[in-house]
Amino acid sequence: MKQLYDTTKKLSGNRRKPERPVKSKECEVITNIDEQRNRWVEHFKELLNRPAPLNPPDIEAAPTNLPMLTHQQLKKSAWPSNKSKVAKQQDQTTFLQRQ
Repeated sequence: MKQLYDTTKKLSGNRRKPERPVKSKECEVITNIDEQRNRWVEHFKELLNRPAPLNPPDIEAAPTNLPMLTHQQLKKSAWPSNKSKVAKQQDQTTFLQRQ
């Protein structure tokens, strides 16, 4: 299977997306690598260091008193429901044997 994947990858060639040029705030293309890095640093500083919004959204806290699931409920939810009973029993016995 790995050989098939490798062969397909070789035949398809390099499919990388072309790199887009980095532009300054004045929309001029930056060609120097150091200047590009500095522009990225500046961009992310502006992006991540924004002031807090004036009107924060009202988000309600999630409920903390959730019901506890019983052992049977957990066991039932761990197995797919579309399997036959025999397949479930076989899976459970192999699972228990591994532990």
